[in-house]
Amino acid sequence: MLTLIPNVLDKDTVRQFRARLDAADWTDGRDTAGTLGAKVKQNRQLPARSETGMALGNHILGMLGRHPLFMSAALPHRIYPPLFNRYSGGEHYGLHVDGSIMPIPGSHEFLRSDLSATLFLCEPDEYDGGELTIETPFGAQQVKLPAGDMVLYPSSSLHEVTPVTRGTRTCSFFWIQSMVQSEEQRTLLFDLDQSVQALTASASAEQKPTVLQLAGVYHNLLRQWASV
Repeated sequence: MLTLIPNVLDKDTVRQFRARLDAADWTDGRDTAGTLGAKVKQNRQLPARSETGMALGNHILGMLGRHPLFMSAALPHRIYPPLFNRYSGGEHYGLHVDGSIMPIPGSHEFLRSDLSATLFLCEPDEYDGGELTIETPFGAQQVKLPAGDMVLYPSSSLHEVTPVTRGTRTCSFFWIQSMVQSEEQRTLLFDLDQSVQALTASASAEQKPTVLQLAGVYHNLLRQWASV
C-alpha cells in the first residue's frame, strides 16, 4: 500500500527546517549505503549523529505522533530516527530495496523495516527530476509531493530517485517497524479504520451502535494481529 500523508509539517516549519539544513555540513551519501546500494547511490546526506539532523528528526517524530492518518496507516512500533538527504547536479539513487534489519543508532535494538517514509522539504517546482519511483503490483508509481507532505510505502518495494537535473531536492527519510508485519493485514486495518472514522463523523443516533460494533471489529483484529 502506498499512502500519502499530507501536512506533516506546515510551510513555516518547512522554511525553518530549510534554513537549518542549508547551514549544515553534508557528507557523501554513499558512506551510509550497503555494498550494493553504494554502487547506485549518488547524493549527500547529514551524518546520523548530526545535532541539526537529530533535532529536526525529533520534531518530525513529535508531529507524526499526533498525525492520525500516519498512525492509522503505519501502526508504528519502532521508528528509525529520521535522516536527511539532498540531490542536485544529476545526483540520483538507482533501483534498490531497503535493508530488512537495521541497528537503531544510539541503542542496542534493531528495527525490521516494514515501511519506508520520504518527507519532502522542497516544492515540486524548485527542482526538475528527483521523482521517487516505486515499483508496485500496478506498475511504477512516481511521487513528487509538496513540501511538508510525506509518502509511506512498503520497504520491500524496488524504488529509486531519478536524477535531479535542476535545483536541489531535500528530503527526510526513515523506516518504520509496524505492530502488524503483514502488509495485507495492515491494509485491511487501515481501510476499516478510515471507514469507521468517516461513519463516526456522520452517524445518526440510530447508526451509532453499528459504528461501535465496527470499531470493536477493528480493535479485535488489531489485538489478534499485532505484535508489541
